[in-house]
Amino acid sequence: MDMSRSRGRTWSGTVLAVLLTAGALTAAPDARGQAARSETPVVSASPVTGVSESVVRVRVPLPASAGARPAACDWLSYLRYRSTDGPASSADADRVLVAQPGILEGAGAFDSVARNTVALAAGQGRHIEFWALDRRSNCLEDRTGIASGDQHTAVDYYYRGKQAGGRTFGGFLGNERLGWLAKLGIGQTVRDQYDLLAAELPDQGLRKRKVLCGGHSLGGVITGYFAAADFDGDPGTTADAGYQQCAGYFALDTTVSTSLADLSGSIPDDTNLPDVGLGHAAVQAGLDSGVLPRSLSAPVLLNPETMTLLAIAGLGAVRDPDGEADLPRYLPAGLNIEATNRFLFSRDTATFLSGSPAVKDFRLTNEAVLGALMDDHSVPLAFLQSSVGFFDGGPVVDKNFPAANGSSQPTGLYGTEYKAIPERPHGPLYTWRDYDRVGDADDPGHRSADGTPFTNAGKEVTGIQELARSLAEQPLDFTEQYFPTRLVTDLELATSPQVTKLLVHPEGLTANPTLTVLAGDGLLAGRIPADLHPVVADGYQHLDVLTAAAAQNDGRPEPVSTHLALFARSPQ
Repeated sequence: MDMSRSRGRTWSGTVLAVLLTAGALTAAPDARGQAARSETPVVSASPVTGVSESVVRVRVPLPASAGARPAACDWLSYLRYRSTDGPASSADADRVLVAQPGILEGAGAFDSVARNTVALAAGQGRHIEFWALDRRSNCLEDRTGIASGDQHTAVDYYYRGKQAGGRTFGGFLGNERLGWLAKLGIGQTVRDQYDLLAAELPDQGLRKRKVLCGGHSLGGVITGYFAAADFDGDPGTTADAGYQQCAGYFALDTTVSTSLADLSGSIPDDTNLPDVGLGHAAVQAGLDSGVLPRSLSAPVLLNPETMTLLAIAGLGAVRDPDGEADLPRYLPAGLNIEATNRFLFSRDTATFLSGSPAVKDFRLTNEAVLGALMDDHSVPLAFLQSSVGFFDGGPVVDKNFPAANGSSQPTGLYGTEYKAIPERPHGPLYTWRDYDRVGDADDPGHRSADGTPFTNAGKEVTGIQELARSLAEQPLDFTEQYFPTRLVTDLELATSPQVTKLLVHPEGLTANPTLTVLAGDGLLAGRIPADLHPVVADGYQHLDVLTAAAAQNDGRPEPVSTHLALFARSPQ
């Protein structure tokens, strides 16, 4: 029996309750006698053993100029993964990998790669740590409904105003309540990383010897800015420079750079306004006034209301993977959720426009719901795609919305794989074939209308239960509900004086060795920069570099964690 699936069936909400109620391991007082640091153990049903996880919170207040914000937002948080048999103090670890998340991504997304890397290093006799950073804006998220461990309770809490754990949800925050996010640009983001490192590892010499700095997706660009930054206001002193806090850099389906163009040729680096700061000043004025949205959002999927659904779907997949899902029918009616469901689960344009058949007209297991939301053969947004298997239990057809299979598509947006969708509403119970069962003797081997196989074993790398646990189990979200718009606009206006002044030490980008690991079918598919000598993970999608299972279908070691562990072992 697959033990990870067996655990999934017996998992209970008790695990998640522990995340919010476990006592702190450490609590250091600040000058006013208040707790300045807390560390709380995290209980996980992950099959990767020998790894201890905790959530660490360190009080690092924003400057007064940031404006009014919740008290929780004067804290920085990260998930700390370490070898259970290793030293209790991070300073005594052999290496500390510090990872910045990508766009609309939280610390919980690193769960699998962090565990796999720490476990592999321990098997090689090295005790390393992996710190998955959470952006400061994630302080606005409320995990109470997810932490209940019950899918219906979570839906009622977030969408019907019902209580959970004695609390009532305060609602998804509108632009008027996010004024302080207008200050969270690239400068504050890299300052937060520096302040956190300095608080947790006060010895700069130790940081320079032991810390490896990196990230996923947008996290590679943030790492580039961190490497080039100066943190004491004096360019002549370099002990505080970003590159002097790291022994090396790592990039996961990204590059360590200061350009968004390296991630997507369709994203400009600046506007066509004169390079005298007017563009940046105008955007900042719009953010300050609230004329511009302070949090990155869109009506379909990319907003707090719908991003929360991913964690709720993960909760159902963990609690009852093979049970028939009622989530599509249990969700309350609403324009936002309806539009998202149509976008994600329409066979063609006619279905999208008519709304029939809808996702609630199909019989799907809880795992199949999660697969439909995040698998690369279903979801049309490349940055949300992972390779977790395929639909099973009934016939499927081509999904030709929003782009037709086989047509010339903007792969940077939709990804590289043909899309599929269950064919028969009100028909059989559609189940989910996990990544390690694709290609088995009982696999029907579904093909597209033009005869192209939708998938094969070499294309599937992530276990759906591991993905579900990362979404539902982590005390810091997998997704990011309130991504600061200022962070993107700073990077788009990279040639403005307000941003270029942050690049005090541009030599820092090449001052340390770099490991670049790219997804073969990820955001850089077809234009992988050979001069970086990257490790290419064949068949991986953008999220797979974080979520891939330790045991791969081809029998080889999982490449991302394997190379990270090797990089952590090599002298820098």
